[in-house]
Amino acid sequence: MPRLREIPRAEVTDERILFFYDHLFAPDRDPAVDHGTATGSPGDWWTVFAQDPDVFRHAVRGFALYRNASLDPVLRELGQCRAGWARGSQFVFSQHCKQMRALGMSEDRIQSIPHWQTADCYSELERAVLAYTDGLVLDGGRVPDRVFEILQKHLSDKEILQLTYITCMYEMHATMARALRLEFDDRPEPIVEVDAPEGYGNRDIAEDLTGGS
Repeated sequence: MPRLREIPRAEVTDERILFFYDHLFAPDRDPAVDHGTATGSPGDWWTVFAQDPDVFRHAVRGFALYRNASLDPVLRELGQCRAGWARGSQFVFSQHCKQMRALGMSEDRIQSIPHWQTADCYSELERAVLAYTDGLVLDGGRVPDRVFEILQKHLSDKEILQLTYITCMYEMHATMARALRLEFDDRPEPIVEVDAPEGYGNRDIAEDLTGGS
């Protein structure tokens, strides 16, 4: 379950939040109790963000912005999906794999996003978009000049700004989903100590590795 309280329908007074509760779940469902959306996600992003109507509305306006951008939606989704994968968000990655299918992208191109560097199914521009995404997400905005040159060869300044903004917005969503354990990111920490066998005690591993020398 998410780390923050979900807001039940009975406590919602904001019309915009109620619209999405009705639209994504159903007018007769309380999404804080009766989980599940059409995509298979629990839907707790919506019920947690309902904690603050201003934050909720700001986030939803971001969704509208990227849907109305002049940037090619395939390029947009490549950035969003790779941002989710690079930031380790199963939710963002999964949802945008689905959206790429809705745009008609081949399964090969979708499944190659985790290892795009070795895939031959992307165009020069698409590879630059994926490299740019890695620069934004993994390198904190440190982008090689050559990557930017290819973007400028194919895209207008306005489109590059849109790509940058949307990709960074989805890195934020990926980070928040993990921190708050929302949707498919409600998973236990994978890096934990594995218990030693019974009777191991306080044995010196270094001594074992060096043969006692």
